[in-house]
Amino acid sequence: MQLIFDFPATPRYTFDNFVVCDGNRAACLFARKLAGNDGTENLLYVYGPPGSGKTHLLAAVANSLSSSGNAPAPMISCREIQELYGGDFSAERVSLLGERFQQAPALLLDDIHCLPDSANLKVEIWQLFNDFYDTGRKIMITGLAPPRELPGLDDHLISRLLWGLVARVDINDDDSRRMILIKLAEDMQVIVPADVADYVLKHVRRDVPSLRSALERISRFALSEGRKVTLRLAREALGRM
Repeated sequence: MQLIFDFPATPRYTFDNFVVCDGNRAACLFARKLAGNDGTENLLYVYGPPGSGKTHLLAAVANSLSSSGNAPAPMISCREIQELYGGDFSAERVSLLGERFQQAPALLLDDIHCLPDSANLKVEIWQLFNDFYDTGRKIMITGLAPPRELPGLDDHLISRLLWGLVARVDINDDDSRRMILIKLAEDMQVIVPADVADYVLKHVRRDVPSLRSALERISRFALSEGRKVTLRLAREALGRM
């Protein structure tokens, strides 16, 4: 279970504002190890469904590395690579990704399952991975599926991902979602009674962005009406979605 997203009052993703649950405990522990300075872990692959906290953990590693005296630790989602290259993945352009991570203390790639289907780009990723791995620099990559189930990736890269730590994040159980909901409400400085939390968890999609959107709607509606948050108000607010 991954949990941690852009909480309104917390613009930076950190380990401190990551909600740890049974489903993401191992992933969080591994990410902390990766961000540490003991050098015992340098490779981590985290996978799980959308909205489960993968990006939060990746950003937490980036922030931790950047704040510990290292050079800035950039990260990029593979969803952004198409725009970075303008759709041109010719051999002359592929170095753009390498330039992004030049002198970086870690290779941090989000959404590897969204990597554009380009042979040249895959070669660049392969070279970057090997450069970072061979020099002992840290690597963290996230995706939707386990390494062997990732579509379109080279078998060599898939096998490399299995060399390090692999952790799944999943926050689909009620207890985890409730913890996230409470954390989101706290960051918004909104008091959510237990019956309202139950109602939201039952009637709203269970991904974190949807939960956050529901809470924001309830909060705005309560402010506009000058009323406190109650089950009746929550039903009225969400009934307008």
